[in-house]
Amino acid sequence: MATRGIEQLKKAGVAFEVLPYRHEVKGAKFAAQALGLREETVLKTLVFQADDHAFLLALMSADGTVSEKKLAKVSSHKRVRPAAPRDAQRITGYKAGGISPLGIVRPLPVVLDRAPALLPQVVINAGTRGTMVRLDTDDLIRLSGATVADIRVE
Repeated sequence: MATRGIEQLKKAGVAFEVLPYRHEVKGAKFAAQALGLREETVLKTLVFQADDHAFLLALMSADGTVSEKKLAKVSSHKRVRPAAPRDAQRITGYKAGGISPLGIVRPLPVVLDRAPALLPQVVINAGTRGTMVRLDTDDLIRLSGATVADIRVE
């Protein structure tokens, strides 16, 4: 299935591998389990809304939790909170459980947690439930314009 995320990867000439799985439960942990991958290599794309109503994306490994305090500081906001699912869908053009940092409707700031940023490759949602892509972490950072920072709850 060609999603906007996959189209962006093709257009950029980036090497990637499509990893389909049977989507039964939302979440990166389920995707990692369904694909037989380590949770630290599979990223969840989370949409947050800041106190000034701006939206941003946080990329965190399936086994981690985003610290709202750290994310707010990195993004120069006083506070951030998870966006409502309908707002996340409206802003990204993707349904919850299928949100990708690639091919989103309007560009958003992206923050990638430092731990998965150290891995040579990561797996992210391709833009639809049940389809992930594996790509080089450096390509993900470049294509998404991600800032790398420690945003993990300790």
